[in-house]
Amino acid sequence: MISAASDPTTQLAFSMYENKGVYAVLLGSGVSRAAGIPTGWEITMELVKRAGIASGAGEQEDWHAWYVAQSGGKQPNYSTLLETLAGTQSERRAIVQGFLEPTAQELEDGLKVPTRAHHAIAAMVKAGYVRVIVTTNFDRLMENALREVGIEPTIVSSVDTLAGAEPLTHAHCYILKIHGDYKDARILNTDVELGDYPAEYKVLLDRIIDEFGLIIAGWSGEWDHALRAAFLRAPSRRYPTYWLSRGTLSERAQELALSRRATVVSGSDADTFFSALNLKLETIQESRQYNPSGIELTIAMAKRFMARPEHRIQLDDLVTTQARQTISEFSSIFEDQSAVASKTFEEWVLRFEATVEPLIVSREVV
Repeated sequence: MISAASDPTTQLAFSMYENKGVYAVLLGSGVSRAAGIPTGWEITMELVKRAGIASGAGEQEDWHAWYVAQSGGKQPNYSTLLETLAGTQSERRAIVQGFLEPTAQELEDGLKVPTRAHHAIAAMVKAGYVRVIVTTNFDRLMENALREVGIEPTIVSSVDTLAGAEPLTHAHCYILKIHGDYKDARILNTDVELGDYPAEYKVLLDRIIDEFGLIIAGWSGEWDHALRAAFLRAPSRRYPTYWLSRGTLSERAQELALSRRATVVSGSDADTFFSALNLKLETIQESRQYNPSGIELTIAMAKRFMARPEHRIQLDDLVTTQARQTISEFSSIFEDQSAVASKTFEEWVLRFEATVEPLIVSREVV
């Protein structure tokens, strides 16, 4: 029988359940992307388009190619473009605001509002599993999701608000908007602004990274120089770090993951991951089982999903995840041909049964 330790998400759920409040969440722009808020690159290309039209270039089929040709081979840079279009922080804030606030049509279409990931994190905050959220995002999706469940977070988005904020240890929910809030003219956008943080931020970040476990989602680990530096100088690893990645981490992100000895959870988007994590926590709480096996948790989750029509998507995710995990297990079994020859037929039967058991159980329940 496969144990919970073979599934990092299940392992994380049990760790959070047994250690309430010791995990902090780091959210990057990828989490807000599902809400229809553009990524940094998409904003960059829109800025290229605006700069081109302002210069009289007219419409272009490929704005990226146009920019590269006009700039003598240089790639478009978000910071450079923003500084070109807006000379002050207030002007830059106004530009960014246009990308973040929903129009009436976007609200009607359900865009630029909290996602399943935001709602799941808010539920975990309400239950006491998460107390600290660090985000590089300017938007207020996380705050809005928290307020929908009756949580008024302590929000730090500048050195001024930090000075007057409720202490970290006393806050029910503490949000550190490390690059600022889009309503504040002091947001950090450019390479120069992102190159270093105020001393007060450094002290706070060092404490969070040192004292809390971390769940990282939607953050590339590429461009936020001061935040990268905070990870690299962190002295200890009291609790684990889990890094959610839809694909392969970049070389620079891998450097950070290695320094934190992070567990990389691949192949899942933030909505699916956090929704599943929250449901696992709810299932563990309801079953009140002390660290049951991964299969027992899978059965409990499948039964919960079957009983609630609104969880049909999660049920499909559960079966799909188990199928992919089974295929991955079989692939690893046959990678080492010498190991195949070293076991008896009876031993391999038991191994195969253990490998397919979670998938069989999931489908039988369904």
